Amino acid sequence: MRIDLNSDLGESFGRWELGDDTALLGIVTSANVACGFHAGDPTVLRETCERAAERGVAIGAQVGYRDLAGFGRRFIDVPPRELTNDVLYQLGALEAMARVAGERVRYVKPHGALYNAIVHHEDQAAAVAEAVARYDAALPVLGLPGSVWLHRAEQAGLRTVREAFADRAYTPEGTLVSRRERGAVLHDPDEIAERCLRMVRGEPVEAVDGTPIRIEADSLCVHGDSPGAVRIAQAVADRLRGAGVQITPFTAA
Repeated sequence: MRIDLNSDLGESFGRWELGDDTALLGIVTSANVACGFHAGDPTVLRETCERAAERGVAIGAQVGYRDLAGFGRRFIDVPPRELTNDVLYQLGALEAMARVAGERVRYVKPHGALYNAIVHHEDQAAAVAEAVARYDAALPVLGLPGSVWLHRAEQAGLRTVREAFADRAYTPEGTLVSRRERGAVLHDPDEIAERCLRMVRGEPVEAVDGTPIRIEADSLCVHGDSPGAVRIAQAVADRLRGAGVQITPFTAA
């Protein structure tokens, strides 16, 4: 068995720091780097790409709504063409920083409210897929299994990668519980690690209401801004490796 472990990084801004990116880059195999729209600034983007390149961690573009104040966690009804251009702009920005670091952008993952919106939003899902396909049709994209986003990406000829979330609760339908609801974010490292192992093995896990569900995944996400993110990521990595699971970037496939 093999699985990728990813985390959202590069989300600091100016003097404001978020998360321990250096520690997480020593654990994860893929880094979803903010592109300046929901978080991050040019210096943060470049430094994150350089650190990821030094550690052999795959660099992914974490594209989102233009919403620094809301950290990209508010839905914005962006016209499709404008959203396509926003995503293209973000891809170009991060690609420049990755190239200076001797690397390149290896994949794309939508962020926050955009990620959740295109689970069902046809027009925005198609707009993001169009942006990636026009920029580089060889780039894989991360998303929720069964989402409109992955369906649209497949239609655009993109390679799709199924993602599961280590530290987030699921609804019985297999979508993420809203952060506004109690119990949406999980915190116990050992429980999270055991849950991740069950996911990787294809075994059922409990939804927020106790319903058993199966989550298919090629990559597991640990949110870098969660309290205890480093301890959670390390616990997940240790538990998986202890069970014989190989942790490797999906871009190496």
